[in-house]
Amino acid sequence: MSVVLHGNSTWTSPYVLSVFAALREKRIPFETKDVALNRAEHRDPGFTAQSLTSRVPVLVDGDFQLSESSAIDEYLEDAYPAPAHARIFPSETRARARARQVMAWLRSDLMPIREERSAEYVFYAHNRLKPAAPLSESGRRAADKLLGAAERLVPAGSGPLFGEWCIADTDFAMMLQRLVKTGHDVPAKVRAYADAQWERPAVKEFCAHERPPFEASLPY
Repeated sequence: MSVVLHGNSTWTSPYVLSVFAALREKRIPFETKDVALNRAEHRDPGFTAQSLTSRVPVLVDGDFQLSESSAIDEYLEDAYPAPAHARIFPSETRARARARQVMAWLRSDLMPIREERSAEYVFYAHNRLKPAAPLSESGRRAADKLLGAAERLVPAGSGPLFGEWCIADTDFAMMLQRLVKTGHDVPAKVRAYADAQWERPAVKEFCAHERPPFEASLPY
């Protein structure tokens, strides 16, 4: 069966990155299809027939379609299990639960960071973007909350959160890179962790993908 990942045409969505990394880490062959959100292609009937939530990413695996990145990552772990495919979640029960907690939190909280430090600052050269304004009071509180959690979660030595890499590392590093790439004062241990995660081949491939000229879009 063919596997297709539908993602935003600017390749800036952290949620598309999560699924892209999961597919690469599991070594599942797949193709990508771009959805131009600025042209409202996510509202086209052909796309909404595949995306229950009318959002990217969407994974098409043969005759099965699934949207929402955390659900897709969980599906890939179940549908393409170890040992034939690499694990993307921790094998130990409590570590796996914690990884899921981190992923759920990143998707449901910290909105001021997403709004004031959009993903374009991570994936586009800054000379093509409007300079980032200082964080608002709510943005500073969100940044403090994120960095406080990072200080607790990132181990000494700045290695993966749970001993071995898992998909929560990519998601967590993505949120941290919003601050790193815009010059926020990030503790050395946390910055080293975020930068190390940015060196994984799947992440580097996503970051290096060709992008169209910047146009303001959704606050991913």
